Amino acid sequence: MRQNHNILVFGELLIRLSSKTNDFLNNEQGATLYPGGSEANVAASLAHFGKTVSYVTAAPENALTSSALKELSDISVNTTKVLQQGSRLGLYFLLSANGLSNGEVIYDRKYSSFSSLVTGSINWDELMKGHTWFHWSALTPALNGELALVMLEALQAANRNGLKISVDLNYRSRLWDYGKQPIEVMPSLVQYCHVIMGNIWAADKMLGAGIDETLNRSTTSSLYFKVACNSAENIFKTYPNCEHIANTFRFMDNPKHNLFYGTYHTKNDNFISEVLETEEVIDRIGSGDAFMAGLIHGLVDGLPGKQIIERATAAGFRKLFVKGDFGDGSL
Repeated sequence: MRQNHNILVFGELLIRLSSKTNDFLNNEQGATLYPGGSEANVAASLAHFGKTVSYVTAAPENALTSSALKELSDISVNTTKVLQQGSRLGLYFLLSANGLSNGEVIYDRKYSSFSSLVTGSINWDELMKGHTWFHWSALTPALNGELALVMLEALQAANRNGLKISVDLNYRSRLWDYGKQPIEVMPSLVQYCHVIMGNIWAADKMLGAGIDETLNRSTTSSLYFKVACNSAENIFKTYPNCEHIANTFRFMDNPKHNLFYGTYHTKNDNFISEVLETEEVIDRIGSGDAFMAGLIHGLVDGLPGKQIIERATAAGFRKLFVKGDFGDGSL
């Protein structure tokens, strides 16, 4: 049954600096700035979908922050709860125009306002008031040990206040550099979650869900579906609060080609989407975040399982044709 939700999204606001061509270091045309960050991307897509959504982060009070937040507020994301403090906004550099050719990402996030958050600095119970859904991602506890504890505070408050909780198992090996592996941190956080999205590799890396190391690009979607079902079954057994699991499958054969599909699982049913394919990618960054937003969109609207995964996959696929980190809400 459809329910009106007031969604609270928490994560670091980033500025993306990307090449205007696919050759960053030898690019005579300069670079382009885009606001982004996984959680902000989810908030943007949810607002495009017409959902009531608030975004919370910590960011310095300067023109760059104001410009980024204005882009969010212009599409009806509530940014009034943002903590304006500190002196650094997190950055990342994309060494290509579209995240494909030489699409390496370099992060510059240490000592940012967000990464400097400490336990006890946010009144989570007050922040949760009026909200029914809380979304976060694995990128936050990846930044440092203190943020992992901040994330635990947030999740305990969300659980205490009866919010539905969703997580994106974003895995970025370059971020986990403070002496902890994801499997040492994520299980204690994910135990509070009702919705888990990621892929079968991240689910194994972070939750120990199990994976067959022989799987590759040649593996058929039908076999991947079976593997995803097994992974989901293991997660449901280990994390009893979990009610919904979704996975993306994205494969790239050349700088323009993308194959995109998804799976969705409940404790009683399993679904796979249509396999979507394109040779004309404009911007690959944020496609997983758009998928996440499409998943929440479908769950909030109370759609049948098959429609939920088709909606999420369509949202992620559509993002491949939208420049910048934010999706445009198209399905």
